[in-house]
Amino acid sequence: MEWNFKSGIPIYSQIVDEMTMRIASGIYEPGEKLPSVRDLAMDAGVNPNTMQRALAELERKGLVYSERTSGRFVTKEEAVLKSLHEELAKRYFQELAEKLRKIGMSGEEIHEAVRKWVEDMKE
Repeated sequence: MEWNFKSGIPIYSQIVDEMTMRIASGIYEPGEKLPSVRDLAMDAGVNPNTMQRALAELERKGLVYSERTSGRFVTKEEAVLKSLHEELAKRYFQELAEKLRKIGMSGEEIHEAVRKWVEDMKE
């Protein structure tokens, strides 16, 4: 999988975001063992300490857990994963609403556009 880092944002933070998306999207499935810190760092082209810092943050957030001699695994906690999906949806809806407001759409127009989009998806 490709890693694309942007300047001006700490690398470890971007790794946290990317790993969060991989977990949320099911690329890394619940209970799945993650590659080693060294392998992930090599794949991303970053220092292992940077990857370790990002994984520690994911662990702090409850998205991954460690088993002493076995490595790190994606959480199996359904409540944590559901909360992750809700948090990401809220963030993306906020970003969308901000952009639509910048082009002059009202809250009602945004609501109608989203409703129409959902209807179109059903077809």
